[in-house]
Amino acid sequence: MDRRFAIIGNRAPSSGKLNLNDLPGDGGRMDVLVRAVNSALFISHGIRKDTQIIVHLMGSGIPRRVFFDGCDLRGVRPDERSIAGHFKSLMKTPVPPIGHFTGVSKGIRQSGGDIYQTLREWNMDGVSSYVLDARGSIFENVGIPEKCGFVLSDDLDLDLQGVEPPLGSLSLGKTWLQGHSCISVIHHIIDSHNQ
Repeated sequence: MDRRFAIIGNRAPSSGKLNLNDLPGDGGRMDVLVRAVNSALFISHGIRKDTQIIVHLMGSGIPRRVFFDGCDLRGVRPDERSIAGHFKSLMKTPVPPIGHFTGVSKGIRQSGGDIYQTLREWNMDGVSSYVLDARGSIFENVGIPEKCGFVLSDDLDLDLQGVEPPLGSLSLGKTWLQGHSCISVIHHIIDSHNQ
């Protein structure tokens, strides 16, 4: 199964300096984003080869998308500071044009663009996309296709009005969970159905 996650960092800067000692404050809630990368890709003794996560840095400057591909990822350790260090390095580089993907390191690449660009690309690749929302359809009651993508936000509300085609809305329950917890729950449900 091809699993994809897209998380939006509404305040996370796309360029400049990143203070690894203040990811929640100066980093624009970069802590939320690096936890999502960790939950999406890392398992107890390895990396999920069937998973990608795209982090959208939207806080300042030109929007930047950072792709982590579990199939090829190397040299990234499953801790917040290590993952944040990769963001710190690439934020010093120019933002590539939209649709032009520049390799950063093994399994990490970047491009300009926002969530709408990501969803267009997913749609062209045959990915069924869903937004996570406590008011949506219960996740366990929905048949998830082989190519699936899930959209979530940092600690700010997600507004995806006017997306074409419209996204399905899935709920993991009535309690609003943190993004990295949502990703772990999704992996658990899909893993359970695939056994």
